[in-house]
Parts: sequence; structure tokens; C-alpha cells
Amino acid sequence: MPKVVDHAARRAELAEAVWRVIDRDGVDAVSIRSVAAEAGWSSGALRHYFATRAELLAFACEQVVERVAARIGGRGGTGAPREAVRAILLETMPVDAARTTEAAVAFAFLALGRGDPALARVQRAHFDGMAGLCRDLVEGLGAAGLLAADAAPPGVLAGRLHALVDGLSVQCLAGHLEPDEMTGRLDAYLAEIIPEPAP
Repeated sequence: MPKVVDHAARRAELAEAVWRVIDRDGVDAVSIRSVAAEAGWSSGALRHYFATRAELLAFACEQVVERVAARIGGRGGTGAPREAVRAILLETMPVDAARTTEAAVAFAFLALGRGDPALARVQRAHFDGMAGLCRDLVEGLGAAGLLAADAAPPGVLAGRLHALVDGLSVQCLAGHLEPDEMTGRLDAYLAEIIPEPAP
């Protein structure tokens, strides 16, 4: 019987190899050859799945976005509102080794997208997804009457939250903040906009 190849699993294996190369050596080190070597493949075998470096990078970033979205979607809505929002946002931020790699891959596309329209589309999808997440969180809090009385309008608040999460993530990736400092600043902002319920 011919061997059955799980092509989705093989593509996912290659995406993980891209992540490891970026995490260890930076995005400039990503090439068909370097990723093939990281995955233990030949360059020719890899090209059966991805013809160019750009295709490989785009798929690796899309896989990051899907993985984060799946984790967020799998979270239950239990717990205090502020803690629930915090937990969701931390799924997107570099608080541990795995999420640091994910964030590094996602933010690498800020520069890559400036020179390649296909990669720019991937970066835009990542940005739009994060903007939508922040909007949904803020609108949900507003609809439940959980936002501070003096909070800005929901659209403004969602934009600020998005800017804060991205900014803190970049500062942490760059080594300007430790993960605990990053989460502390997120906590301080969430405490401003989501007050503790009255006893």
C-alpha cells in the first residue's frame, strides 16, 4: 500500500521550523535552505510545499495567528471580567517562550510587509485581527456596564487598548521590559478602565 502523507501536518512542521529559525537567528536567516535544514528536509522536498521564501513566511505567520485565535476561542468565559480580559490579551503577548516566539514572528512582518505586497497582506490580517479582538472586548464590557464611568468612548478605548498591547509586546521583545513589567503595565491600565464591582 502506498504511504499516506498528511500534507497539513507536514506544512505545520515546516511552519514550526520557520518559527525556530526566527527565534534563534532572526527573520533574515529564514530561507528555503535554512528552514529545510531545520526541519531535516531537503530543499527540493520543501519546495513541493512552498515555492518561495515569501510563501513560507506568510504561511508561518498565518499559522501563528490561527494558533493564538484557537487558544483564545478555547478559553471559557469564567472569572471576574478584568481577569478574563487580561487572560485573553496575554494569549497574544510575549509572556513565555512559546508566546515570545509567536510575537516575534508576527511583529517581524511589520518590516517584511513594507517590501512585499503579499507579506503586507499577512501583516494587515494580523493587525486587523488584533484590532477586532480589542474592539470586541471593549464593546462586550460596555454592553455589560463594566467600563469605568469616565472611560473614553468604546471606539477610542479599543484603539488605545490595541496600541498598549502592541507597544508593550514590542518593548518586551526588544528587551526594554521584562515580562512581569509588561504584564504589570497591562494590569494598571485594565484597572483604570474596568473598576472592581461595588461590594
